[in-house]
Amino acid sequence: MKSIVIAATCWMGVGLLTGCTKLDEKLNAELTLEQAQEIADINGLLRGCYNSFRGPFQDQTGVFALQDMSSDDCIGPTRGGDWDDNGVWRVLHTHNWDPENQRIRENFNNLLQIVFNTTNLLTFNPSEQAAAQAYALRAYAMFYVLDLYNQVPVREPGENLLKDPEVLVGTEALSKIIEDLEAAEANLSETAPPTQATKWMAKTMLAKAYLNKGVYANRLAPTFDAADMDKVIQYCDQVINSGKFKLEDDYFLSFTSANTENSKEIIFANKNDIGDGGNVRFHYYCGTHYNQTPSGWNGFATLANFYDKFEAVDQRIGKAYPGFTNLTGMRVGFLIGQQFDEDGVALKDRSGNNLVFSRDIAPVLSGQVETPGIRVVKYVPNMTDDLAGTASNDYVLLRYSDVLLMKAEALFRKGNTDDALDIVNDLRAKRGATSLASLTADNLLDERGREFYWESWRRHDMIRFGKFLAPYGPTKPGTSDNKYIVFPIPSNALAVNPNLTQNPGY
Repeated sequence: MKSIVIAATCWMGVGLLTGCTKLDEKLNAELTLEQAQEIADINGLLRGCYNSFRGPFQDQTGVFALQDMSSDDCIGPTRGGDWDDNGVWRVLHTHNWDPENQRIRENFNNLLQIVFNTTNLLTFNPSEQAAAQAYALRAYAMFYVLDLYNQVPVREPGENLLKDPEVLVGTEALSKIIEDLEAAEANLSETAPPTQATKWMAKTMLAKAYLNKGVYANRLAPTFDAADMDKVIQYCDQVINSGKFKLEDDYFLSFTSANTENSKEIIFANKNDIGDGGNVRFHYYCGTHYNQTPSGWNGFATLANFYDKFEAVDQRIGKAYPGFTNLTGMRVGFLIGQQFDEDGVALKDRSGNNLVFSRDIAPVLSGQVETPGIRVVKYVPNMTDDLAGTASNDYVLLRYSDVLLMKAEALFRKGNTDDALDIVNDLRAKRGATSLASLTADNLLDERGREFYWESWRRHDMIRFGKFLAPYGPTKPGTSDNKYIVFPIPSNALAVNPNLTQNPGY
């Protein structure tokens, strides 16, 4: 049976083995583990593992839909006949989803495809360096599955594919993630580019794991053990003291088309090239209007309540950007008010009215007109790339500012508010914002919101600070049912793996 399983593993790798003539010859016969290891294209398999991040992380339908659309920093109203999608965006924002929700189902499957691909690679006797990358990538994907669904199906390398995967729940899953990251760290590179899993990526994820240990033990009432916070500080200090990263003077440099080459803030990113990339450009296409350049999809916006968390002097709220604004008239960051073209001429909507992005969106999210809502341009388009129908911005998954704010939070939760405040104010100074007089849980969460808006961390952070179920404006005025603290397991997944159980309340 083991030889049949190995053959199945090869063919379930989503076409990642290339040039496998010997495999073709053995397809209708038994293929031993040793034979499979001999012919495996490890580099091709590893490249496929990285590429499988594109769907769940780079697309607006990916984890962004679950982490940001369900929070206070993103909203997807129907605009005329556009963006209804059977109400899938509205139910995410208002916390009214069920196990049949398309986005919930797709993300469960796509994240677990990464887990499968990385486990598959480990079956073929890779080098220590390749194996370490696979374990680190698997741990990153498992962390998101845990965060969203609280249950993580996983097999060990070489296990029979006909056997239902074991399901790890809550802190048991987190322990496995920590174990894999700690084991991988020793063989990960310190000098590889941030588009590869490195020692610093692993340390950052270990800090994130320990910071959230109490969350995954009890999401509705998390506690933060001092020993866990010490581990957060330990791993953050290792990244800080490496001297490899710094905060850039230009906040948006981390989101330009040459971001991983030019920005020292990026710890881990998913690589994109012209003609070979994901859908990173959704970050500016989703919100910008049809009549702007580049022509957008006129969909998503942010809430006025979230926008109001920024000071006018904070560069993260937006600014004119050389090489983009002068060619389009559009700023980066948040877009509000009358919009103009590159010559300063006021733009019109499709009805001939002035194109004015207003602050507020009506509580009823269906039947909106074209213009309400503050739009977001987080990634800076390269107009040459955009005209080619693609975007070469590498998609940012971990940044140095997260390390700094995780350390500040760990210090804060240990009662060391003075040192925590110093870290936060140093970051704010770099972003052009004024210093905070004191640090509270509320303004620490707000600072994470200002720093990481539309980066697929907002729901995750709001849960840790006890704010996710609370009202956050006219579009979600009530407190959500406790069941919405995690997403349901999709019905089709329950049907094929009896080790999964539906999350409470669904």
